[in-house]
Amino acid sequence: MKIQGRMFLWLGVFILAVAILYGVWSKEPAGTTALFLAFGLSIMIGYYLAFTARRVDAMAQDNKEADVADEAGEVGFFAPHSWQPLSLAIGGALAFLGVALGWWLLYFSLPVILIGLFGWVFEYYRGESQNQ
Repeated sequence: MKIQGRMFLWLGVFILAVAILYGVWSKEPAGTTALFLAFGLSIMIGYYLAFTARRVDAMAQDNKEADVADEAGEVGFFAPHSWQPLSLAIGGALAFLGVALGWWLLYFSLPVILIGLFGWVFEYYRGESQNQ
């Protein structure tokens, strides 16, 4: 994590230099503000990673002699299949269509979004994959 923290901190320094140069040269407030906000976000992430790296054990990426296999292992559990994202996509499409055509369409999209959301959250609490 030390490497990632340093990368974000150095990225923040670069973005700060670009923001100052851009602000002085262009005198355009929106882009300058966006660059300063990107600087702040990069510094926050870099500080968090550097601060957390002191509390946790050294990882394989912190060791210059490490091999790729040193960090191998279980990454996590990922659902093999699910129909719930399709329901959320249809509900989201209806909701955005409601912004363009009329707010009344949100009354039809909200139940579809809620069904998809609750189905996705509670997917492994019922059905054939209940005990996974």
